Amino acid sequence: MTNTPATSSAPKLSAVWLIPLLALLIGAWLMYSNIAGKGPVITLMMENAEGITAGKTAVKTRNVQVGLVESVRLSDDLTHTLLSVQMQAGTERMLLEDTQFWIVKPRVDREGISGLSTVLSGAYIELLPGTDGRPPRAYSVNDSPPPQLTGDGLFLTLVSDVGSSVDTGDPVNYRNLRVGRVVDTQFDPAEKVFRHQLFIEEPYDVLVTQTSRFWEVSGMGFKLGAEGFEAQIGSLETLVGGGVSFAVPDPNMSLGPPAEDGDTFTLYPDEEAARRALYSQTLDYVLMIEGSVRGLRPGAPVEYRGVRVGTVETVAWGFGYEGPSSMQQDPVPVLIRLEPQRQAQRTEVPMSRWETEIAAMVDGGLRASLETGSLLTGALIVTLDFYTGVAPATLEQTYRSVPVFPTVDGSGISKIEDQISTLLTTLNNLPFNELANNLNQNLETMASVAQQLDTLVANPALHSLPQEAGNSLIALQEVLDSWRGDENGAAFRELQTTLQKLNQMIDRATPVLDTLNERPNALIFQDSAAPDPQPRAQHP
Repeated sequence: MTNTPATSSAPKLSAVWLIPLLALLIGAWLMYSNIAGKGPVITLMMENAEGITAGKTAVKTRNVQVGLVESVRLSDDLTHTLLSVQMQAGTERMLLEDTQFWIVKPRVDREGISGLSTVLSGAYIELLPGTDGRPPRAYSVNDSPPPQLTGDGLFLTLVSDVGSSVDTGDPVNYRNLRVGRVVDTQFDPAEKVFRHQLFIEEPYDVLVTQTSRFWEVSGMGFKLGAEGFEAQIGSLETLVGGGVSFAVPDPNMSLGPPAEDGDTFTLYPDEEAARRALYSQTLDYVLMIEGSVRGLRPGAPVEYRGVRVGTVETVAWGFGYEGPSSMQQDPVPVLIRLEPQRQAQRTEVPMSRWETEIAAMVDGGLRASLETGSLLTGALIVTLDFYTGVAPATLEQTYRSVPVFPTVDGSGISKIEDQISTLLTTLNNLPFNELANNLNQNLETMASVAQQLDTLVANPALHSLPQEAGNSLIALQEVLDSWRGDENGAAFRELQTTLQKLNQMIDRATPVLDTLNERPNALIFQDSAAPDPQPRAQHP
């Protein structure tokens, strides 16, 4: 019998090992998913970490979370805080050199109330994706949103002097219609000016032209000048924080070509200053005022028969520049500026023609004078008009290389002051001492008369006079009563008989009186004889 070798079967893999293998694969997948789902880790710098909580504060863009603050620590020099932020996958393209971050939290400013949603959820960091450059080692986080530098509209730059109240977030209005915002305000210490960046939204950007002028709006303003009292009240938004307004202040001026993106304009303090800036072609003259110029202010109007044709530029222009003695000898120079564009209603004006015609008008009697513009404020204005009988004058005389415009005495406040001064001088010259002495003598005489009158009133005889007069009246009344009561007495009968005889005599004399009335000569001549009878024939 042969022996056959025994065959052994190969060991089989138990199904138990499938469980740990599956767990290993799942773990590897989860690890890969976790690593693949994470983006870069960036560092943010802040002045302080107010409202920031590690593991809770999110980084968002357009209200979508793209990162989470993992840790908060101080910098090595202890001057600021450093935030370590884990960004999500796919955010690398957002993190460039011009990427900006700012903190979003409840805020009340000129633009209104913002960030109310963070009252319950807490503050978060907003990200504005960049467009160019390589990512830096760390980003700075601002306290407020950056200025809007992109969008559909027009970006302009305004330049203003120190003292401007315009700030970031202020509205930009076109005749009380909000059309944009001030997106940035920077101060240039080298030139000592403010530079404001404006954004005008579409479709209002077409309203801005090269002739447009910008001025500050304070919300509420009051002006008391030569033209009277003027009040300006803007919108509620400008009442709170002010703003900027623009337009072509003079409707007679052409609009000009449209403004282009990035153009620079000047920001004027008020609308009148912006309107005057439109008139680039001007004629300067000097008025030599002999009297006082009190009440005349720069900016006062120059009018021709009530129509404004210019502006007072400087009062006491170069007055006394030659020394104190010149202030006593020379009149007060006033620089005025005629603005032909106000009347020409166009941008370009033939200045040579205006100069020639004004010189001819001066030769024909055109003169300047100071007149009262407002009795309430005492402000003066300069008026131009034609006068007859004035001395001949030309524009050949100059003062500091500027033609001198001839003047005449006006009827301004100075004239009223002179009249008041003359009246006071007349009052001072009155003989008040003599008038006072005469008044004292008259008062003494009146006192003496009053004393004599008191003595007369105190006389007892004067007191008995009314009683005696009353007794006399009573006696007279008794006599009259006795006459009326004694109807059957002798006196009454005698009086009645006399009256009857008088009546009879009057009745008898009445015909005689009538005859005398008709023929006054009746007492001398008798009545005319009767006419002779006419003879008549006897008939058989």
